[in-house]
Amino acid sequence: TGCTIIFQKGRKSDVEKIQSLQNEVDRLSKIMAELEEKLKGLEGVSLNMEARGLVITFLDEILFDSGKDKIRAEAFPALDKVASVIVDKASDLNVGVEGHTDNEPIKYSGWKSNWELSTARATSVLHYLVGKGVSPSRLAAIGYAEQRPVASNDTLEGRRKNRRVEVVILPELKKSSSSPVSEKTSSGLLEPKENLK
Repeated sequence: TGCTIIFQKGRKSDVEKIQSLQNEVDRLSKIMAELEEKLKGLEGVSLNMEARGLVITFLDEILFDSGKDKIRAEAFPALDKVASVIVDKASDLNVGVEGHTDNEPIKYSGWKSNWELSTARATSVLHYLVGKGVSPSRLAAIGYAEQRPVASNDTLEGRRKNRRVEVVILPELKKSSSSPVSEKTSSGLLEPKENLK
């Protein structure tokens, strides 16, 4: 019996995936730089590059009155800037709008729970973006209630940070065009077709 060791530089599909991911990161970084310039100086709005994409966070007090889902007029300029960048630079990318709350139970606003409030707020922002030209086929809204906190709900400041809406510009992840089907090599071993190119 014997053992065969095959050394490979890297599969073509892996190299293509890495290059595609790098291109998407570069693209999102350029979009982030443009948004940073447009949103400079606005309190309660922040930008972060995360594994899931470019995240634009609006604290709830910027967008809404307490317990409400109607967007405040003061928030229109910031949302207009976000919408214009999405339309101009990311119209082919999917965008998620996520509503979040703190863990304080609903008392006076008429919502059944934080689930309904967070979902209604995300949907309000989604409708606003559609009204500013963002393609509805590229948008999705979701409410997380208090389930994904970014800070402790034990303090006023922590609860303030947790009450937010996040607009997430998602990277386009392309599937590899290579076929994973294997062929026998001259040694009789199965080798993925992509490695035989």
